[in-house]
Amino acid sequence: MTIGVVILNWNGLKLLKQFLPDVVSFSSEATVYVADNASTDNSIKYVELNFPGVKIIRNEVNGGYAKGYNDALASVKEDIFVLLNSDVQVTPHWLEPILATFKKYPVAGAVQPKLLDFKRPEYFEYAGAAGGYIDRFGYPYCRGRVFETIEKDEGQYDDEQEIFWGSGACLAIRREVFYEAGAFDEDYFAHQEEIDLCWRLNSLGYKVRYVSTSVVYHVGGATLNSMNPQKTFYNFRNSLYNLIKNLPSHQLIWVIFLRMILDGVAGIQFLFEGKANHFSAVLKAHINFYKRLPLLLRKRKNFPKKLNYFSKNSVVCTYFLKGEKKFSNF
Repeated sequence: MTIGVVILNWNGLKLLKQFLPDVVSFSSEATVYVADNASTDNSIKYVELNFPGVKIIRNEVNGGYAKGYNDALASVKEDIFVLLNSDVQVTPHWLEPILATFKKYPVAGAVQPKLLDFKRPEYFEYAGAAGGYIDRFGYPYCRGRVFETIEKDEGQYDDEQEIFWGSGACLAIRREVFYEAGAFDEDYFAHQEEIDLCWRLNSLGYKVRYVSTSVVYHVGGATLNSMNPQKTFYNFRNSLYNLIKNLPSHQLIWVIFLRMILDGVAGIQFLFEGKANHFSAVLKAHINFYKRLPLLLRKRKNFPKKLNYFSKNSVVCTYFLKGEKKFSNF
């Protein structure tokens, strides 16, 4: 079983200098690729001069995360793709548990390692923590992170576990499964495209697994930080995309209706907090969603629709109204 570690880069010279040496040192069983999204800095020249063993894939345009990986992975022939953000620090032997999980579980289509915070190593990292889930209204959360509450790593998730989605910051996926599930939806551009992919993967009968013995540290926010309204736009819009594309028909109308109400409440909360730009981002996300609704409805025909939620309840209500902040309360 061959492995290709693929790092998507866009003007990431500083990040490559900081994190690529460990990826090369600790990934001897893999071929390492840097997939460049039409950078204008000297990042690729740096890789060529300092890491001649790293293969470089040059994308013609910056198509974001989704198109960037779709374009790059067409050139990668290994059995396992490991999609690795350029702001992730890997650790010794990080690939061994991932490879062992694929061998142990033939039905495992994708695997996520433990994701810890590079800046606060004793805490889980927002983007994926110990594996992701969604509630019945499409809001994502993780073992170790629910909305803005991030848990300290005290060994509570030191296990192997089936999850619903794995973080795109570090996601290993079988090549054949990636293409059977339809690859990334390029209409997402960035954020939550991995949730959509994992949902389709689940609907096809594959499983996503988390393995805690593989540990990586993610900086997070290297592309868009949490204070950026553009990130709010992508998260709200793409979450709606996930629902319209993947929900079973008998769930679709009422879930979308209630989700609209919840998003409206979130937008009003942004106004009360003085975050008018984020309110505007939520509004723009919904307008874009309506404009693309015919296209999204056509995409529903491509894959079976199955309910695979971890939580049948509303994470929003449990978190904000009941005050339950940890994953163990859900």
